[in-house]
Amino acid sequence: MAATAAVPSIPAGRVQRLNLRARLLWTARFRVLWIMLGFVLVALVALVRIASLAFAGQVPERTSLEEALLPSRGEITDRNGVPLARAFPAYALWFDPKAMGDDGAPLVRSPEQVARELKAIFPDIDEARMARRLASGRAGYLRRRILPEEANKVFALGEVALEIPRETDRHYPQGTLAAHVLGYVVEGEGGKLGMEQVLDDRLSDPDLRAEPVALSLDVRVQGALEDELRRGMLETNALGAAGIVLDVDSGEVMAMASLPEFDPNVAGASGAKNVFNRVTNGVYELGSTFKPLSVAAAMDAGVVRDLGRAWNAEPVQVGRSTIKDLKPKGATLNVPQALVYSSNTVTARVADELGPERLRRAMIDLGMDARPFIELPARGKPLFPGGKWSRVTNMTVSYGHGLAVTPLHLASAYAAMVNGGIWRPATLMKLDRKDIPRGRRVFKESTSSRMRQMLRMISLYGTGRSADAPGYRVGGKTGSAEKASGGGYAKTSLISSFASAFPLDAPRYVVVVVIDEPKGTIASSYQRTAAFTAAPVVGRLVPRIGPMLGVQPDERRDVDISDLRYLVDKH
Repeated sequence: MAATAAVPSIPAGRVQRLNLRARLLWTARFRVLWIMLGFVLVALVALVRIASLAFAGQVPERTSLEEALLPSRGEITDRNGVPLARAFPAYALWFDPKAMGDDGAPLVRSPEQVARELKAIFPDIDEARMARRLASGRAGYLRRRILPEEANKVFALGEVALEIPRETDRHYPQGTLAAHVLGYVVEGEGGKLGMEQVLDDRLSDPDLRAEPVALSLDVRVQGALEDELRRGMLETNALGAAGIVLDVDSGEVMAMASLPEFDPNVAGASGAKNVFNRVTNGVYELGSTFKPLSVAAAMDAGVVRDLGRAWNAEPVQVGRSTIKDLKPKGATLNVPQALVYSSNTVTARVADELGPERLRRAMIDLGMDARPFIELPARGKPLFPGGKWSRVTNMTVSYGHGLAVTPLHLASAYAAMVNGGIWRPATLMKLDRKDIPRGRRVFKESTSSRMRQMLRMISLYGTGRSADAPGYRVGGKTGSAEKASGGGYAKTSLISSFASAFPLDAPRYVVVVVIDEPKGTIASSYQRTAAFTAAPVVGRLVPRIGPMLGVQPDERRDVDISDLRYLVDKH
């Protein structure tokens, strides 16, 4: 019988070690499993919390670190993201006479010596006045804003009473540019004037101020507008100037300027000079710029059908008033001729046939009876004739007298006249296409098309020739009106204006320029009227801003005015 092989036995100690190893491995796996389950549980709790916040519309509170990183006030930019208003860390110079204790002297050296050393750092200070201020022992600001290098020099003086607190400053990196649009901020009081006041809650809200607010302005167009307005104002020794560039399809303000300007960086609790906004707050009789609007209303109503009809151009006697033309062009004129030659008499007769109620209704539809539609708080109330219009009121309003509005009113009206007939409110906020308001129809599309031809014709052959910019198909109407004064009119004070649009074969933008009390100078050929003062500003401005706004010059294209040219040449 064969012998059976013996199975080697495992030592008891080794068996114990294997069992211990197995238990440890199982324990480790068990712990890993619990850790994984813990992470899954935390993730589920987080997801549930996020979902509940989303449905409840709540925002989790920020940590103190997140709050510290937020700007103290939201940023304002132009439509392309260029900063217009920012919050920056800043330094101030504060005098604390008790910094060295109640019993000690406020300064190590004499007030005169400290004032002399401060004068070396800040050359613009009055040394004697500063010495008296330090000797008075009165705590307070010595300078509200100082540069970091200046702060270092003050610190090096070793005067404990000269403290350098770090504060937040509202800074306008573009200086005076668009000052009337932006306004300014007063510490502890919030925004004053402009969009700083309008957007105050949003700019101050911790949940919203992290995102910049984009305005409709294009800083490049704004700079060009202010530059050309300033030139026009200085060349004619005018009191002031106003201008606006408006998108005809959206109502977005691409540029808005009022001169003289102010610097929001130095405005404070005491305010600033020149804060009056002539574009939105100044109401003026804008003269002959109203003639195209009146003609458009008459065309819409069927009063003007035959553009070749001869209208009486002789002076009109209405009660004790006589309406006459500045430069008569004959006994009769047709409507195209009346616009080219800026005839008061023909426009008045067209309005007379239209009737007071229909012209009044047209002006109301264009928003002329209410404050201008814009976000700014400074909005002038028009001087709109109340009640039932008399015959003379109707006739004078037709050529821009007896009704005073802001330049913004005029810009919005011209936008409706050239864009196909739709009036929309102006806005200083950048709009997405989906946010553009539908507006309301105020003119027929056919009327708008005809008016584009007539405006172009005025710039080619009429009083707007100096506004014609080759390749840009500019069209518009001049207006020169005596300023109201003491119940009458000041014959030596004019408001000259030019209301225009370009390119008129496919209108994109309206440009309105107003010059306040221009003087006859060499630059204006000793003339004060809009043809020599306001229109040239538009003629220089459009070629500058056109390419910025995506409008390239093309001298091969133009508005077809051949039929109107024939009517004008008949004269």
